Amino acid sequence: MKTTIGFFLTLSISGIAYFALHAKPQEPMSTSDKKPNQPEKKVVKTEAEWKQTLTEEQYRIARQGGTERANGEVYKQFKQQGGGTYYCVGCDAELFSSKVKFDSRCGWPSFYDPSKAKNIKTIPDIDGVRTEVKCNVCDAHLGHVFTGEGFDTPTDKRYCINGTVLKFVPDPKTDPQTK
Repeated sequence: MKTTIGFFLTLSISGIAYFALHAKPQEPMSTSDKKPNQPEKKVVKTEAEWKQTLTEEQYRIARQGGTERANGEVYKQFKQQGGGTYYCVGCDAELFSSKVKFDSRCGWPSFYDPSKAKNIKTIPDIDGVRTEVKCNVCDAHLGHVFTGEGFDTPTDKRYCINGTVLKFVPDPKTDPQTK
């Protein structure tokens, strides 16, 4: 029995050490000083074009429906950002405003409403429980929306969004970091 416990303890420690040594650091959220031009029509690219446009992590999340690590560098960066607007990293469509962001303590950027509803679409997830949030302009996977969790927000919704697929443009009038 001691041998078996020792073996699994060694295996667990080895796995943690391997992950710590080989885990990639999370890339920061894209930022820009200038509001991007808004797309006037759907953005369609080949997979090769998306791979040229996006970083490996952005591609994994936006095009393959992945999820970034909770409470990572992107989330810390999000919490420190002041006033501004969040755009889709794939097509520059306006998605969310800092006016509707809130700290849900879930480890990912949270908003209670999109700033441009026409640029967001929701789709029931294949798990039958969650609702996926996608960019309506380029079809990028953004995250999920949850309803009825009891947050004190006007909509009682939590748009739980991967910060890696957002581009933040600070508002110089309201963001203390740009003054």
